[in-house]
Formats: sequence, C-alpha cells, structure tokens
Amino acid sequence: MNRYLLLFIFFALSLAVSGNDINIGVYRGHNIYHIDFSYNKGSYMIYGDSVSYGALLPNEYISVIKKGDKVELRKGVNHLGLFDQVRLIPTAKNHIIRLRPRSPIVRERKYNDAFSVFSGEKGLTIVNKVSYNNYLGGVVESEGGGGKHIEYYKAQAVISRTYALKYLNRHKAEGFNLCDQVHCQAYHNKLIYTDDIRKAVKATEGIYIEDTVKNQLVEGFFHANCGGQTSSSDYVWRENIPYLQPFKDTFCIYTRQAKWEKRIPKVAWRKFLINNYFYPIEDSAYRAVIYRFTQQDRKAFYLSPRLGIPLRDLRYHFKLKSTFFSCYPEGQYVVLKGRGFGHGVGLCQEGAMNMASKGLTYQQILSFYFEGIAFKHYFEKLFFNQKPYDVVDF
Repeated sequence: MNRYLLLFIFFALSLAVSGNDINIGVYRGHNIYHIDFSYNKGSYMIYGDSVSYGALLPNEYISVIKKGDKVELRKGVNHLGLFDQVRLIPTAKNHIIRLRPRSPIVRERKYNDAFSVFSGEKGLTIVNKVSYNNYLGGVVESEGGGGKHIEYYKAQAVISRTYALKYLNRHKAEGFNLCDQVHCQAYHNKLIYTDDIRKAVKATEGIYIEDTVKNQLVEGFFHANCGGQTSSSDYVWRENIPYLQPFKDTFCIYTRQAKWEKRIPKVAWRKFLINNYFYPIEDSAYRAVIYRFTQQDRKAFYLSPRLGIPLRDLRYHFKLKSTFFSCYPEGQYVVLKGRGFGHGVGLCQEGAMNMASKGLTYQQILSFYFEGIAFKHYFEKLFFNQKPYDVVDF
C-alpha cells in the first residue's frame, strides 16, 4: 500500500478515535424527578425533541421534570411543553454545565459536553454524552483523587479505559453505555482540580490492555489497598482468571489504608453464622473456635472450606473494609484486625501510587498487577475493522 495512503488512514483513524463519545447515565444512585441545568461556561442550545428553544445564557436555568412517560421543560418559570426528550448541546469548545437535582435534593455537579434527559422507570434518565478523554478525566479524579504522581494517573487512565471498553454496553437497554456508579466506574464530576490527570489521559490516549493468551480485554479491576497480598479473582467472583492470581505486594503495606480494626458483638457474629450457614455450635471443637481465625495469606472461607462460609459474605454483612482479617474474642466482642481496603483483585491503587513515586512507569505498574498482558491501541482495532465498542446515540 502507498506510504502516503497509510499515513492518511492513520491520521483519519486517529481523529476518529479522539472524537469518540460515550454516553454515561448520571445520578443513577438516586431516583431524580426534577433537575435544573444552569449555565457555567461556554454555550449550550436547548432542544425539546427536535424543536430548538434557544441558548442557555448566563444567569439562566432550565428545569426538566418527569411527567409520566414524558418530561416537562421549563425555562425559568415558563412552561415550554411536554417532550419525549430534552437535550442540551454545546456550541462552543470550552463548555461546562451545572446540574442541580431538586427532587430529591442532591449535591450539584458540573460536567462537560452534551446532555439528554428522558423519562425512565424510576425517575428521570439523565445521560451525559461526553468525549472519552473528558469522561476518563472525571473517572480518574473520582477514583484516585488529586496530588498523585502522573505515572499513577497514566496507569489508572489505561485501566479505567480498558474497564470501560470491556463493559461498554452494560446499560445499552436503558439508553446509555455505562453509569456513574462504582460497579461501572465512579464519575461524579468533570475533571476539576488536577491538570496532571488531563495530561495523563492525553498521553495514554487510545491505549488499553489485553491478555496475551486469549487476546481479550482484561478485567480491569482495581481497589484501594490489597493489604500486602492481592486476591484471586475466584475468591471474590467465583471465576478463575489467569492474569489475576494472588501475589505478595510490598508497595502498599505502609500506606494509609493498609491496616484496620473493628469490634463486633459476639452475639451478632454468632447469630449470623448459625442462621445463615448452620454453624455446628453443638460440636465442642467448632464452638471453641467460632471467634478465632487467622489469615497469614488470603483465604476464601472462614475457618474451613467445609463449613462453606465465604469471607466475602462476612465482609458485606458486617461492612468490613476487606476479607483479609484475623479475629479473636475479647469480652463481649469479636476483635477483627484486618489489612487492606476493597476486594483485593487487580490493581492496588495505593501500591501503584507508591510505585509511581519511586520512578516506575505506568507500563511497569500495570505489568506488575496484571500478569501476561499486552498494551494495545484503538488504531489496531479500527485498522482491522473491529470497532471495540458500540456507542448509544441520542
């Protein structure tokens, strides 16, 4: 193929990649029935279905209210009509819009790019049609916070991009690709505070990771702190994934969330085990150890696999920071001394932050936490006509 034609194709595909949008359902943890949109920066046009209602100007706001299977649009106090869908479309490059739920009242947020609002099963469905880079900037800041090394932000950007690509059609039936909750990825605002995140997202634009055995997008799991040892995926989700095996991680053991302690009444502990798992309390041997458990290395079950008590169930019921704990009785309580925060599978965020501060690159960080991976680019998928995701259109 002609060299200039190849260059042209690469340039065109690069533009296509950078221009891709993704639709994110926001405020999904709340049933919103009334929300206001107000001007913050740039310029937005207002549409009720296909009819334009002019621009959203400084000091103006619009209200969108659920009315059965329609939505009511108001501009200030003026009723503009009932519609299937209300849209806000930016007409300038640098644009920010403020969202303020009124029923129920929830903390306001700011986002970039376009919005669509329509009636859902429970309240309004509020969708942010956002560029991939703007989305990832908001995700990385929501998940990782500010003040970290840029190589950590690069690692988080790549893993967040990979996770999004893997699950991009999770909510397609609801009219968007992903939601703003942690089971997709936290996305609670536009990127606000940390310019290094914007730089990290741009520097890794289009890059994601695949496993080298099946050539599939990896399960891009991450958590706050593994407590010194990552967890096997089958301990958490009953699925063994070869590149997510447990291993020792010394990079996080002296960080903020490496250790924790909790006291639980013996009565509550005992009741949970007996009522839910028929713990053999009449057996003197088991009665003697009901409050005593030691984990030097991560385990999947409490005391013994034969009892069938998954540690993940104890974690969820008692709201523990992790399943990586040992316990002993003290007075009327069971004292739990634990390590780590989160499920422990995949990237340990505090470990990755420490690795970055010691001079390791994002490629080294991700290769440490995900065994047998390859770094790929959108271009390879597009060049071979294998578009890696399906974006829902407004």
